[in-house]
Formats: sequence, C-alpha cells, structure tokens
Amino acid sequence: MEKEKMLESFMSYIQLEKNYSEHTVHHYSHDLKDFFLFLNTEGVLDIREVEYIHARNYMTKLYDAKLSRTTVSRKISAIRSFFRYGNREFGLDEAAFRSLFHPKKEERLPQFFYEEELAQLFKSVQGDDKLSIRNTALLELLYATGMRVSECVSIRLMDLDQTIQIVKVMGKGRKERYIPYGQFAQDALEHYLEEARPKLMKKQNHDYLFVNSRGETVTDRGIRHILSECMKKASINSSIYPHMIRHSFATHLINNGADIRTVQELLGHSHLSSTQVYTHVTKEHLRNTYLKSHPRA
Repeated sequence: MEKEKMLESFMSYIQLEKNYSEHTVHHYSHDLKDFFLFLNTEGVLDIREVEYIHARNYMTKLYDAKLSRTTVSRKISAIRSFFRYGNREFGLDEAAFRSLFHPKKEERLPQFFYEEELAQLFKSVQGDDKLSIRNTALLELLYATGMRVSECVSIRLMDLDQTIQIVKVMGKGRKERYIPYGQFAQDALEHYLEEARPKLMKKQNHDYLFVNSRGETVTDRGIRHILSECMKKASINSSIYPHMIRHSFATHLINNGADIRTVQELLGHSHLSSTQVYTHVTKEHLRNTYLKSHPRA
C-alpha cells in the first residue's frame, strides 16, 4: 500500500477512533506530509525502506531549522504514532523511530487566567445580541466543566441534562464521562437555547449544541476565534488559547481545596501525573505571591 493511502487510513483512525482534536489532527497531518517530503529528498520512495539513519537525518534537519524541542517532540510523536499504527495494520517496521532518542519537551507550567482576568473576560461577552448570548454560554460551560474544545464542539442537545446540571462528553479514546456544571452556566445555557440558538439555526437542522453565525456546528478553529475576539474586547494583554480555560478550571479548583483525584476525573485524565502539574502551578503561584508580598522575602 502506498504511504499516501496509509496516511489517509491513519488520519481517519486518530480522528474517528482516538477522537483527537481538529487542532491535533491538523498538526499530525502537516508533520507527516513534511516527513514524506523529506523522504523524497533522501531518495526513499517506499515507506517500507525507512531505516534508523533516515530517522537520525530527519531529526538533524529539524534542529538545523532551529525548531523548539516541543515542536520536534510533537513531530517525532506524530511519526512514531503513524509507524505504530502502520506496524499493526500494514506490517510496517517501526524500529527506525522506536530506537530514536526522543527529545523531552521543555518543562513549562500551564498558563491560566487569574480569577480577576476571567471576570474581565466574562464581562466582555455580555450583550443582548444572539452572538453575545452564544459566547456567554460557551465561555461559561468551558470554565464550568474544564472540558476540551474537541469535546465541546461534539456536544449534542441530548447530552445536556439541565435538570441535574450534568453534561456528557466524549473524551480522548472515545471515553465518555459526565461533568457537572453550576448555576452560572445553567442560566447562560437556558438563555442561549431559548433566545439565541433558534435565531442562529435559520434553515439548519441538526442537534449540536453550539453553532456559528450561519447555524452550522461550531469548529475548534471557530472557538479559538471567538475567544481571541473576547480577549481583544476584554483588553487582556496576553494571547489566549482554549486550553487556558481548562487550565484555569483545574488550577482554581485545586487552589480552593479540591482533591487531585476529583480534578483528574473531571478533566478525564487517564494518568494522575497529567493532573499533578496543576499542583505545581499552585505552588509556583504561592511562591510568587510570597516573594512579591512579604517584606523580608
């Protein structure tokens, strides 16, 4: 089978079965196509002929391009995932990248909003027009649940139980989980479903919860754009990405006494180590506050 066909099969797998976000799928596709172009320049036309030396040469090319360790790590992870899948499905030899030294990502603590900044953000979306009502509901639900954007865009009306204020989401690996949300999100959702969504739907007919100005299902990219516009209106001097809402959700819960196992379950993390990073965020915040505030620090 040609590598293009293998790539097509792999992309369907991570999108439909692994439920990777639109953002991750886009990057993996770009990373693998870039690798295939490299193989062509190396004279490797058959994917089955890839050897360790080609993996090493590709790694050298990435560092020569002065890419960050995080970017290199992502690209190598994408290729490794492709070869693992190819080994299982098509009998590809995955040894070339399995034995390759994998650069560690830079240790960076997740960025989050302070509660005052979030208050500004919520204030920026207030309004009586249908898009402002939609944006308020979207922001309230993201912060109330800490869900991933890929989970948010997939929510259907039937997944929302407004009686007990719980939403069902489909996480990574197609794992379902139920997340509670509070009264602020409930009020915003009720207002959106009664006032804004019917007007936005126009001639569309589907049951996805959040829609764009044309009544179509909102995408990952659409949510990024919405949040960027909210940031501009709120005059917050920092860049925003949707995961910052998720990071803020987890950090604020731990700051206010939630136990880490509960936060792990709410976030849908398979491993506790993924959640423990938020305890480091909290400690760093406490340290910075102490250094700024204590007279003899």
